[in-house]
Amino acid sequence: MAMLTGWLEHIGLGAIFALVLVEQIGLPLPSYPLLIVAGAWSARGGAPVGQITFVAVSAAVIADTLWYGAGRRFGTRVLRTMCKITLEPDSCVSDTERAFGRFGTRVLLFAKFVPGLGAVATAMSGVVAAPILSFATFDVLGSLLWAASGVLLGAVFHDAVEDVFAVLGRFGHAGLALIVLLVCAFIGYKYWRRHQFFMELRMARITVDELSRLLEQDARPTIVDARSEGSRIIDGMIPGAIPFERLADADRAVMLDGEVVVYCACPNEATAARVAKRLLALGFVRVRPLAGGIHAWQDAGFSVQFP
Repeated sequence: MAMLTGWLEHIGLGAIFALVLVEQIGLPLPSYPLLIVAGAWSARGGAPVGQITFVAVSAAVIADTLWYGAGRRFGTRVLRTMCKITLEPDSCVSDTERAFGRFGTRVLLFAKFVPGLGAVATAMSGVVAAPILSFATFDVLGSLLWAASGVLLGAVFHDAVEDVFAVLGRFGHAGLALIVLLVCAFIGYKYWRRHQFFMELRMARITVDELSRLLEQDARPTIVDARSEGSRIIDGMIPGAIPFERLADADRAVMLDGEVVVYCACPNEATAARVAKRLLALGFVRVRPLAGGIHAWQDAGFSVQFP
């Protein structure tokens, strides 16, 4: 612990700022454990709890503001970039859409405590053009709750934190290697989860050109929009598409016998593939996700309709 607190005394606040910043941008680096250690350092005479919390909150708000601005500038397409950076499954986009639809910007109060929700929720605030004052208020409060909880945990339970590092200290360089190994194991686990997620959803896709040709034929496919209502309002829908929640009103007999195409806005069609799997389990025979989703359809120059 003495070595770590000595390191924190020299570059601790800068390291805390940097690590929180890159994590909130979306990189899979666990900054919350560092906040706990920083809280224990504070209890041993290090920087005050308020100062450490301020640094962490500042870094988080800066990253969140960048994502908010990107969301306002580039719309839902920024979520595709985000899903390529983070190791959370692409379903985090649809999960965040549902949470945002239910709570609005209030979701920012607890978003940082939920893996895969924090950065996506801030970008989503920009995508839906949430008022800047509402975004800033809830983002600062949420960042404060997140950062303060970690620092206070470390300060209150500093003896336990010291005991852990005392055990690691007995192993010398091996203890440091163990910490590095744990961080690598965390990142590896995230990668494995993402890989397994896509393996489970592996199935044949249909391209936008193939879908366009099918729409020109007599036996038109049933098109299912798996996105949230808010995304449909922002980006529009493929003409003739049925919102997923209204499938019960569709002609089930026609759908069972014909082709069904499901699309979403995730870069790897994760939500569409999940919906397609559910439809197959319900007895539908020919169900395929649309490769590239709504953005691939728009990029190809095909028209959309707005609800």
